[in-house]
Formats: sequence, C-alpha cells, structure tokens
Amino acid sequence: MKRKRVWLLIIILAAVLWVKGGYCFPEDIPFGGAVFREVSNLRQVSDQKIYSNFVILAEQKTGKILMNKQGNQKIYPASLTKIMTVLLAVESVSNDDREILLSQDIFQSLAQRHASMAGFLPGEKVKLKDLYYGAMLPSGAECCLGLAKYLAGSEEKFAVLMNQKAKEIGMKHTNFVNSTGLHDPQHVSTAEDLMILLRYALENPRFRKVFEAMQYRTEATQKHPEGLLLRSTLTDYKDQLKPKNGRFLGGKTGYTKEAGLCLASWVNISGKEYILVTAGARGDHQTRPFHVLDAESIYQEL
Repeated sequence: MKRKRVWLLIIILAAVLWVKGGYCFPEDIPFGGAVFREVSNLRQVSDQKIYSNFVILAEQKTGKILMNKQGNQKIYPASLTKIMTVLLAVESVSNDDREILLSQDIFQSLAQRHASMAGFLPGEKVKLKDLYYGAMLPSGAECCLGLAKYLAGSEEKFAVLMNQKAKEIGMKHTNFVNSTGLHDPQHVSTAEDLMILLRYALENPRFRKVFEAMQYRTEATQKHPEGLLLRSTLTDYKDQLKPKNGRFLGGKTGYTKEAGLCLASWVNISGKEYILVTAGARGDHQTRPFHVLDAESIYQEL
C-alpha cells in the first residue's frame, strides 16, 4: 500500500513538473507571469526576455488585444501623457502656424523638477505646430505647458479637458493632473488605456504625421534664426526596433523614477499594424534601454 502511495506521489510530481516545464494548453501561454492568448502565428516569448511589468499588444485596426500582462493595473504614465496633450492640441487648433509666446514662468517651474526640454527659450515665440513636434520627439515639457496654457488658460484647466477626452474615448482607469507626465500620485493610467489613447490618436492624420517623425526642424524664431533641430528619443534605436518583415512606424518614450521606463510604439508587420505599450521596466536613461529591448523581443515574434 505504501509503495502504491509513493508511486502515486511520483506520478503527480512528474505531472506538475511537466506543466511547469512549459507544456501548457495552446490557448493559455505563460508570459512574464501573466496569461497571454495565443493568436495567429504569435509565438511564446521567454519570460527572461521581458523586463516591463505591464504590457499590452493590440492590433491597431481592430483593437484586438494579443498580449496582456497586467494591462489593467494602475501605472504612472510618465511622458506617454504627452500623447494626449498633442492629440488635444491638434484636435483643437485649426491654424498650426499661429505663434504663441513661451513665458518665463513656464521654464522656472520645469527647471525645479528637472523636466525634459526640447530646447526652446524663455520669451521665444513659437508656432503651434513646432510645439507638437517639440512635445513628441524630444519630449519637451515646455512645449506641453505652452500648449496647455494657450488652449485652456492654465495647466489645471487643461487637465480637465484631458480627462474629458479620456472618458470620451473609453479610458476607464485614467486620471490626468498635468500635461507633461511629471510624477504626481494622482496622475495615473493603465497600459490598456494608453493603447486605447494611441489607437484613437492615430486616426487623426495630423497627429499621425507628428508621431511618425524621427526628426524635425522648426521654423526660424528670434532666438533660433536657423530653427531648432528636434530629434526623437528613439532615434538611436530605430534600427533595433525594426521588426522582421515590417517597419517601425513611430513611438513615444517615457520615464520617471516612479514609472520606470515606458514605451508606446507602432509597427507594420506583414501588412498589419500593431500597437505595443510597455511600462514599469527597471532602469533609467543611464542603463540599458529595457523598454526598447522588450519591444524588440515582442515584435520579432509577430
């Protein structure tokens, strides 16, 4: 009898180890500690390759979610916030060539918080379209505050507009309190909500043109007679992000100490477009680009 019980325990243990070894039902594949549905030719990506704590991969056209790792969990969106800021601006402005003044107080508040800047200067008159690119490519916080104050009178009032838009397009777990993504405990979103935002924004041709750009030269101003050359924070990784059988179309990075490394990106693979949002990767601007490595790993498996 004892011998039978021993053999039964051995059989149970072997079965557990067999499942742990990766032999799972085809519809439920472990992925970074979360369950991912196998879709089409999407293959398993090793857990060891994924650094981000939060991942959403979706088809751009249909919104169908292909991968979901804690996609509905609260995150700090960092500079992915600027997707909403630029979207609201292009939807609200009919004349992109209108100039606005970037006041001194904008720069004082941002300098104290060590915000990323595009390179515009206090007292500079800048065209609205140049602020779109300044906010999106080098992640310039001065551009976001300039747009917020122009469109709503203050950043606080602009945040109200951001939240109204978020609710309108189905971002159910998002609350914006600023236009830049600088850390605030109440400034939160989810990877899935940010996917919804980017998918919606890409339907706007003017937004899409900005999001696709890797570099852009602004028009001449009194402080930059030759214009200002703006480069995307992804410029150095463009080749790395190019998927097999496809093209990298555009992306926006984000980082704060609290948010970790974040990335919202858009690719075309074998004629189909995908949106990937990752957040909460460890590291910073001095470490390896773990958010980029995650995008590279995931896109290579599509």
